[in-house]
Amino acid sequence: MTATKRPSAGVAAFFDLDKTVIAKSSTHVFSKPFYAQGLLNRRAVLESSYAHFLFMLSGADHDQMERMRANLTNMVAGWDVEQVKSIVAETLHDLVDPLIYAEAADLIADHKIRGHDVVIVSASGEEIVGPIAEVLGASHTAATRMVVEDGCYTGEVEFYCYATGKVTAIEKLAAAEGYDLSRCYAYSDSVTDLPMLSAVGHPTAVNPDRNLRREAVAKGWPILTFSNPVSLWARFQSPSSTTLAATAAVGLSAVVAGAISYRLLRRRR
Repeated sequence: MTATKRPSAGVAAFFDLDKTVIAKSSTHVFSKPFYAQGLLNRRAVLESSYAHFLFMLSGADHDQMERMRANLTNMVAGWDVEQVKSIVAETLHDLVDPLIYAEAADLIADHKIRGHDVVIVSASGEEIVGPIAEVLGASHTAATRMVVEDGCYTGEVEFYCYATGKVTAIEKLAAAEGYDLSRCYAYSDSVTDLPMLSAVGHPTAVNPDRNLRREAVAKGWPILTFSNPVSLWARFQSPSSTTLAATAAVGLSAVVAGAISYRLLRRRR
C-alpha cells in the first residue's frame, strides 16, 4: 500500500479499478507490451485475452478470480520488477488514459472538491495500479503485492488485495489516516467486492454484475452506469506554454485533477 502525505479529511472514497474506473481489465491492458518485451509468450497472451473476454462478459466470480491469481503468479515468476515498471510507465498514457470512464473521472473530482481522499483499491498488482492511481489524482492506493527477491518476482503473493483482503487494506488505511468508515464511500462493479462495499457507510454499485445488482437492489444501494470511456487529456483544450511548465513542475496527476475540478465547478455555477 502506498500513500502520499496530506492532511486527512476523515472521509475517503474507495474505488475499485477494473470496470469501475476504467473500461477494461488493467492487467490485460498491458499484455501486448509485455509480449513485445518478451515477458509473455503467444499462448499467455491468448489466455489473457480469453480471460478478459469472460471478465467483460459476466464479471469474475470467486473461483475465476482464484484461477486468474494462480495463472498470474505462475506467469510472472522470474520477471524483472524494474522492467515491468518501465513498460507500464512508457505505455500508460496510450493504453490506459483512453479507457478511463468520464463519469468516474467526474465522480473522483467531485469527491476531491468535497475534501475527501480518493483511494484506488484493486486486485491488480501495485506496479500497475500505482501509476494509474497517480494519473487519477488519487491520494492512496491498495493493491496486490508480489514477493520480490533479487529484483525479480518469486511467483508468491505477499498480499492479495481481493474480497476480504480489500477490507483489510481499507481498515488499515483508515486507522492510519483517521477515516471514519461509516462516513466513507465505496464503488465497485463486482459481487466479490461485497465485503468492501459493506464496510463503508455509503456503498454504490457501478456497472454491477448480476449478483451485485441483486444485492444492491435488496440492500437499497445506489446503482450507477458508467459507459463513456474517454481520454482525460482529450476533454481539455491544448495546454498553453504556462500550463506545460506547470505540468513539468507538479506532475500529470495534479494537472488532470485540477482541470476536471475546474470544469465541474464551472458547471455548478
